[in-house]
Amino acid sequence: MLSPAYFRFFRELTSNNSKAWFDENRSRYERDVKRPFHAMITAWIEAVQPFDPELQASASDVIYRINRDIRFSADKTPYKVQMGAHLNLRGKKAMGFPGVYMEVGAKGGAIAAGSYMPNKEELPALRDLVLHEGADLRAAISDPSFKKLYGELLGEESKILPAEFRDAVTREPLVRKKQFYVWATIPKSVFTSDTCITSLVEYYRTAKTMNDVLARAL
Repeated sequence: MLSPAYFRFFRELTSNNSKAWFDENRSRYERDVKRPFHAMITAWIEAVQPFDPELQASASDVIYRINRDIRFSADKTPYKVQMGAHLNLRGKKAMGFPGVYMEVGAKGGAIAAGSYMPNKEELPALRDLVLHEGADLRAAISDPSFKKLYGELLGEESKILPAEFRDAVTREPLVRKKQFYVWATIPKSVFTSDTCITSLVEYYRTAKTMNDVLARAL
């Protein structure tokens, strides 16, 4: 789905991250990066919709801009060194509601899933769900196919819990988490293969069981 030119563009951008260089190579970006990535995401969405029909989004809805927001960042480089997309029923800006995120840069990419940054209303609801339905979440993340693709559930943990969860943590340690997500590194060969979409669908389908459990809280 993606050509060597895609990865070459990001390899060069990493060393030449400036507006002048990007403007000189904008036609390459459009031809070798933007259009192929858009086509790949379109095919991915269409392939998962038969088993997740609620996902009614276009590639343009889910793909992030390549421009970085540098207003409050010490790093003033203007461009991201990867393309990214977030398939989420509440939109690509929903950081608490569980979705599936993918990025692809010069050396390959990654897929993440789950609830990455729940807000102050979402986090207690997720913890309450884990406390009462933790068995369902553990079943999802313990499935052999899930562990093969994603490994372990990740996420920062709270050192001090709200009063309502302090006693519960001994029964269900997962309530200590502030994030509930997984991350898988994807080699470049997956994105250049004719079976790329099949592989991406497998990652989406495998994550969906966990995401469906987490979504009950929200």
